[in-house]
Amino acid sequence: MLEFAPESVVHFGEQRSAPFSMIDREHAVLTQANNVLGNLNLLYALRDHFPDCHLVKLGTMGEYGTPNIDIEEGYITIEHNGRKDTLPYPKQPGSFYHLSKVHDSHNIHFACKIWGLRATDLNQGVVYGVLTEETGMDELLINRLDYDGVFGTALNRFCIQAAVGHPLTVYGKGGQTRAFLDIRDTVRCVEIAIANPAESGKFRVFNQFTEMFSVGDLAMMVKKAGNTLGLDVDINYMDNPRVEAEDHYFNAKNTNLLDLGLQPHYLSDSLLDSLLNFAIKYKGRVDQAQILPKVKWRRD
Repeated sequence: MLEFAPESVVHFGEQRSAPFSMIDREHAVLTQANNVLGNLNLLYALRDHFPDCHLVKLGTMGEYGTPNIDIEEGYITIEHNGRKDTLPYPKQPGSFYHLSKVHDSHNIHFACKIWGLRATDLNQGVVYGVLTEETGMDELLINRLDYDGVFGTALNRFCIQAAVGHPLTVYGKGGQTRAFLDIRDTVRCVEIAIANPAESGKFRVFNQFTEMFSVGDLAMMVKKAGNTLGLDVDINYMDNPRVEAEDHYFNAKNTNLLDLGLQPHYLSDSLLDSLLNFAIKYKGRVDQAQILPKVKWRRD
């Protein structure tokens, strides 16, 4: 029985790891079945029961890949053979996980067009930080910090490595550039999207990030911050287990959320307090056997 009629639904219910999706066939199939079919089931539930409900879907900046042109917010206006049109921005995902997100975006776009649904796709960058105002109220509420080779991020891994005296492991040349945002801004972006719903029949895309850094930039920032705390931080460049460009152009637009009132937090203001000091405080919990990558994109 339907007991309530939501005005908005936030869809975060997906397998979220690119390395997880690249482990083997089973993990790739699980990722795509869970993500794509789960999202499709939600679209049908909205169509059949809540057609005016606003879908706020967590996407990823990884849908775009690393094109040699500026990354727009979901759409791009092009001219071809004397004609002009605004089309969905081309997608160049780098894993079966990112491919699942592309399929989600296409399915949502289609559902909005044919059923009149309303949706906002939040193409999120890499999230960092463990504290929000609410979770900071008690240590038991502090968010998880993944640093392993499957669910961890490069920045988390670097902070953990600095804390335990392990060299920072930069994959390849370190020129891989990505978009980033503080966890507090993630929460705020969802709030902004809900407070400013898309119009009926519209599939809206927001690039949800505040800054862009290369992996090498992050390593140097952590090294500098670690030195400030008296840590002896080394950087090691290792073979890249992924198939990705290690030196590329990357310039993405992110004006929609800023125009709607997002006031960003910046990594330079929170690296020590939100990440490195946190890693040092709990370094006794680190399992160093989980730090190095175990998943390879290439076929053996």
